[in-house]
Amino acid sequence: MDKGGVVTFFFLALICFFRVSESAASTAMFIFGDSLIDNGNNNYIPSIAKANYFPYGIDVGIPTGRFCNGLTVTDYGARYLGLEFPPPYLSLSSGTAAILRGVNYASAAAGILDDTGRNYGSRVTFNGQIELFAKTLMLQLPLLIPNSEALSQYIANSLFVINIGSNDYINNYLLPNLYTSSRTYSGDEFAQLLIANFATQLEALYKLGARKMLLVGIGPLGCIPSQLSINNSTGACVERINELVMAFNKRLVPVMLELNSTLPGSFFVYENTYDSFYDIIKNPSKYGSEER
Repeated sequence: MDKGGVVTFFFLALICFFRVSESAASTAMFIFGDSLIDNGNNNYIPSIAKANYFPYGIDVGIPTGRFCNGLTVTDYGARYLGLEFPPPYLSLSSGTAAILRGVNYASAAAGILDDTGRNYGSRVTFNGQIELFAKTLMLQLPLLIPNSEALSQYIANSLFVINIGSNDYINNYLLPNLYTSSRTYSGDEFAQLLIANFATQLEALYKLGARKMLLVGIGPLGCIPSQLSINNSTGACVERINELVMAFNKRLVPVMLELNSTLPGSFFVYENTYDSFYDIIKNPSKYGSEER
């Protein structure tokens, strides 16, 4: 897959975000999610979901804990906005000024549901990431921005990137030998369960002062290598899995619109990664890649 195409979609979402938003430019980025944007938090916890060894990081010469060759899409997003890369939360010492550029709380194997990803050992769940942000807000940032009004404005002007939900499928619902969710809920019921929890979590971030939130939808999980190796030896996308994901994504958009209309001062933007990635997979030549 062409990384340039993936990064372009993220940049387009950012451009849309700031063209529509009339508020001040963001001065910091706070990142929540899973392995797609984890930049090293799992290096510090007992988990088998780690990326601190080669070939991870091969493009930059050293493994950092990012689950990619070099930089994540949020790293490129920070660079596009003229921001320094937000450090992984678990790497920070108390009172460090580095948090003024934002913090990355993302943790590989994390999900919307607390139970998700336990097959990998420790991980910081989305609820746990929100708790860590609350700690940053209540205990660490006031040491650097002691004026409460200035701190509130700093948080309101910051960009919150949230990319979560994939593991709730690939490391929960689609592992029936380890989790009961697929026997308890239909695909639509599970999507609704995730959405209900997700909406509550987004409201929790809002109550902590977050206003600009970029919500990244779940991509076509039926097309990723792990699911192809388990479910389809032909290399064709597993549409049954993609349909599960679409049940979540189609529910996320109206929730986003409702939050925008009911939470004063909020600005939520949805990034439709599903259609973007699916088009790359189905039409690689459009993005400068050859079909294999």
